[in-house]
Amino acid sequence: MLRATKLMRLAACVIAGVLMAACVAQAGDRPPNVLFLFTDDQRADTIHAMGNPAIRTPNLDALARSGMVFRNAYCMGGDVGAVCLPSRTMLLSGRSLFRLKGIGPDSPTWPKAMRELGYHTYHHGKRGNTPQQIQQAFQTNKYLKDDQQERNSGLPGKQIADEAIAHLKSHPKDNPFFMYLAFGNPHDPRVVNEEYRRQYNDSRIPLPANYLPFHPFNNGELTIRDEALLPWPRTPEAVRKELGDYYGVITYLDMQIGRILQALKECGEAERTIILFSSDQGLAMGGHGLMGKQNLYEDGMNVPLIIAGPGIPQGESRALVYLLDLFPTVSELVGAKAPEELDGRSFGAVVRGEKTDHRESIFLAYRHVQRAVRAGDWKLIRYPRIHRSQLFDLKNDPFEKEDLSANPAQSDRIERLMTLMREQQRIWGDDLPLTSAVPEPSEYDPEKLRGAGE
Repeated sequence: MLRATKLMRLAACVIAGVLMAACVAQAGDRPPNVLFLFTDDQRADTIHAMGNPAIRTPNLDALARSGMVFRNAYCMGGDVGAVCLPSRTMLLSGRSLFRLKGIGPDSPTWPKAMRELGYHTYHHGKRGNTPQQIQQAFQTNKYLKDDQQERNSGLPGKQIADEAIAHLKSHPKDNPFFMYLAFGNPHDPRVVNEEYRRQYNDSRIPLPANYLPFHPFNNGELTIRDEALLPWPRTPEAVRKELGDYYGVITYLDMQIGRILQALKECGEAERTIILFSSDQGLAMGGHGLMGKQNLYEDGMNVPLIIAGPGIPQGESRALVYLLDLFPTVSELVGAKAPEELDGRSFGAVVRGEKTDHRESIFLAYRHVQRAVRAGDWKLIRYPRIHRSQLFDLKNDPFEKEDLSANPAQSDRIERLMTLMREQQRIWGDDLPLTSAVPEPSEYDPEKLRGAGE
């Protein structure tokens, strides 16, 4: 039985490869287009087809059903509170968080590489918290006129969608394109027109499974900008209202994505276009008593990732991947070799269904206050400044509700994961000590936070 299953998988991989080759051949050996839909602050659990019954995302649902869904895709973290900037810089450079300062004018980047392959490169996105020096390499390089004005318009994503559709209609058929649409939503302020907002009754929206009114200890960033979006304690009513706004914006943005995908079909390019959907990082939205992305919980660093297109089988993957792996992965999928100096590694074999695993572990970092490592289903988060760790069994506790670090039976596991964390620090070039000579107290007075977000 096992041998038969392996043979079936091998046959599926061969068929997938043949289909991809056939698609390219039918296009006159022209490589496939690449359409990358990239949102801002969108949690991994905000797509209906991927397990959230409370949200409406019909177009992303269809995309997920047509391609490969990656459940364990991660932003590596951030060296500043505005995690969007390092996340998008890692994405477009293929470099890790600790090697971003080494990027120079001659460094390889995703838009440069695609342009050198003969692609017409197109970018349209938000201006703030983005690597504008890298994005200058796009042949068509556009920004929203005003990020905040667009977010307050009640029409999230419409401006980018309108111009992308016009570009698709005028683009020459014989020239492949790499289109990177870097939306500024559902980042706050989250404003959507009444038609889409009233699709969500706040009182019926489930709270996050890991909802708390306060974070249980001082994680080093309790008073940062994102945490001021709601007063403390985070009440169920306030969190549900925020989720209603969040979901309404995502549903409207999903409609704009649907318009783009429909235009792709009408232009006759859908069958020869690799489509990617992801986001720069997640958002707590009441999970663990937090609101922002300045944390290393799954809420903050796990991102949605869907890849669909010619030769890509339908299915789901649990492989551990980074956003910075997308640059070399797409290079491989279009038949090119990525620059060797990248930190990102192609997981094209996983996309094609030839392999099930990619990275053995994931290392995460946020400024000088948090570090984390994941190996298999186990995750250790370390808070160096307060000498505190959290241990989670993600298989049985995907929402990270039960911290097992105080369980004596887990002491050996914690030691192994700490050793792995130090090894990952060495590999990636992170020199932050995981202990402090003078640790700060982990306790804090919740009363001092009351009203802080008002």
